[in-house]
Amino acid sequence: MTKPNILILMVDQLNGTLFPDGPADWLHAPNLKRLAAQSVRFENCYTASPLCAPGRASFMSGQLPSMTGVYDNAAEFPSDLPTYAHHLRRAGYHTALSGKMHFVGPDQLHGFEERLTTDIYPADFGWTPDYRKPGERIDWWYHNMGSVTGAGVAEISNQMEYDDEVAYEAVRKIYDLSRGHDARPWCLTVSFTHPHDPYVARKKYWDLYEDCEHLLPPVPAMDYEDHDPHSKRIFDANDWRSFDITEEDIRRSRRAYFANISYLDEKIGEILDTLERTRQEAVIVFASDHGDMLGERGLWFKMTFFEGSARVPMMIRAPGLDPRHETVPVSNIDVCPTLCDIAGISMDEVAPWTTGESIMPLARGEGRTSPVAMEYAAEASNAPLVALRQGSYKYTRCALDPEQLFDVEADPHELTNLTDEPAHADALADLRAKADARWDLDRFDDEVRRSQARRWIVYEALRNGEYYPWDYQPLKNASERFMRNHMDLNVVENNQRFPRGE
Repeated sequence: MTKPNILILMVDQLNGTLFPDGPADWLHAPNLKRLAAQSVRFENCYTASPLCAPGRASFMSGQLPSMTGVYDNAAEFPSDLPTYAHHLRRAGYHTALSGKMHFVGPDQLHGFEERLTTDIYPADFGWTPDYRKPGERIDWWYHNMGSVTGAGVAEISNQMEYDDEVAYEAVRKIYDLSRGHDARPWCLTVSFTHPHDPYVARKKYWDLYEDCEHLLPPVPAMDYEDHDPHSKRIFDANDWRSFDITEEDIRRSRRAYFANISYLDEKIGEILDTLERTRQEAVIVFASDHGDMLGERGLWFKMTFFEGSARVPMMIRAPGLDPRHETVPVSNIDVCPTLCDIAGISMDEVAPWTTGESIMPLARGEGRTSPVAMEYAAEASNAPLVALRQGSYKYTRCALDPEQLFDVEADPHELTNLTDEPAHADALADLRAKADARWDLDRFDDEVRRSQARRWIVYEALRNGEYYPWDYQPLKNASERFMRNHMDLNVVENNQRFPRGE
């Protein structure tokens, strides 16, 4: 079997409800719409955990946070945990990453042979929450509502600088792959940080949404006391009392967010155009790590299992897959086994290391009945939360909170908790039993607390005296670039050209 090249296009904090069947019609995203028309579009894909580092560790490994130990944005990703980069590299692939993956710990590769950029966030334990201090805000790194009140136009920002570099390095890498110096198939992961807040966008994209009809959320802000306990914790963690959020703030924040989808679309278009012009074929996977509530209910960012935060876009373009729309729920933990399936790796070799399932059978029109599981054990929680999505239902549980059951198809905004409704008692009992079989919440809570406590000690110790950072340092060997005197100029000029000269 010929192993296909694989291109993974990953974005950050992209709300999956905006991708009901590819990008919503009103989004200015021509490149993503063209890709969607060529792909299987999974309408109901969910993150494993609605936060960057745990969601991404699960995306790469095919395991939930309770298995990876990556509970939050400062938990170490174990270097002995196989990822899709390990599986593919073991099978003969060249594996490379341009952009964000939010690895925490001294291993900053996790199976990638090459990283083209550093990461945008720190690799150490400094962002560790602490369940021993419920309700404590760690002000220097917790989200606050300044992202909303400060929304608007900027021509450069920390995140724009990063994503400009991610796209530039990805395009350079695709050109380099076209030269054919390495006969191996390749897997290139290109991972952007947009449209993650702060909600700031370049004017050319901002102007696209001047007359947008979607600048207010479909469910407006609720009174604090009308929220469920976890949502209240999110409000408190985001320091909502220190900010006066106006309707204009909401409009500007959502407008900038939509504008940054268009910014990403242009970057992705550059990458796909380079792939096409260099005549390379590749399976393409488009995904996000988690979503963004975008002001719905008054909630922003992520950290919740509500659809805006937990549901993410997923599209796959591959030979033999007819483009179509799929509504059966799937998970980001399914990406790892799916990539291995595409590469022809035996599922027997992958199955012991992942709880995900290949979605290739589903993409080909075969059935699937297993539930999608989610976990959250980071800031704004005081104990782990878990959820199951199966059929039309979503069930959530936390030892501190009342259960929730929503019929997401009949109630897409999850406004009616059905746990006390007799008509849904059988569904509730079924999902309760499945949750009981999957999770020991007391044990989960104990493991999270132990991890947090260890990391607080280690972080304080390593910051005392000489500090050696774990941040990835991209290597650029200038003596092997362009033309140097240990090279033959004629060979260099011909080998670095695509197509080759006569």
